Amino acid sequence: MIEPSQLSDPAVRAFVTAVNAGDQQAFRAAVAPGATMSDDGSDRDLAQWSEKEVFSSAGHMSVVSESDGGRALVVDYRNDTWGEMRTAWRFDVDADGRVSRFETGQA
Repeated sequence: MIEPSQLSDPAVRAFVTAVNAGDQQAFRAAVAPGATMSDDGSDRDLAQWSEKEVFSSAGHMSVVSESDGGRALVVDYRNDTWGEMRTAWRFDVDADGRVSRFETGQA
């Protein structure tokens, strides 16, 4: 496993750290205004998705590997709703160094 503090991309590092801490304020700071996301190929409302899949269900990302300069991750993701599953994450980062889009789905 790769510790979040060791992730290569600072924006992705901030995102993973916020998720694992259950810190909604840090999460909002890590994502750009108007950020978008998809889960298993379907676009979702970021605020609704993060509340359901991360914050109200104790979501946690255990990073297995990273590639593409740290913007592509393989993660063992777990939460109280779904348990644990191997997932793939892909991040786009804007010029301000915040996540502007991410895509996740089963790996």
